[in-house]
Amino acid sequence: MKLITAIVRPEKVNDVLAALFEADVRGLTVSTARGHGGETEEVETYRGTKVMMALVDKVRIEIGVSDHFESLAVDAIVRSARTGGVGDGKIFVTDVGRVVRIRTGEQDVEAVTPVNPEEPSLSYIDSHS
Repeated sequence: MKLITAIVRPEKVNDVLAALFEADVRGLTVSTARGHGGETEEVETYRGTKVMMALVDKVRIEIGVSDHFESLAVDAIVRSARTGGVGDGKIFVTDVGRVVRIRTGEQDVEAVTPVNPEEPSLSYIDSHS
């Protein structure tokens, strides 16, 4: 299981979400963020003092996936978020030790993006039969 964290330009979020949907990657969290990467820093004058405006608006997308979906998700994000300019963002992929779906109690692979979304979870059926 992996946690994919992508930091992308705000104007590319809809493209990224559409690409993830087309890749059958479901279940994600989107939040606003401010940060600094390789962008050129802007210098503004505020009350007579020069101030570096180093933070820029970004969007953070977090997706918990089974190993099968890692490459699909990363490829979809890269393809849809890339402009070719500085500040396109980063993708971090980290191993996840444990996942629990609160609603059903499903754990680990069954609690993240299913391998086959058409099939119901076996642990959910077994525990609720």
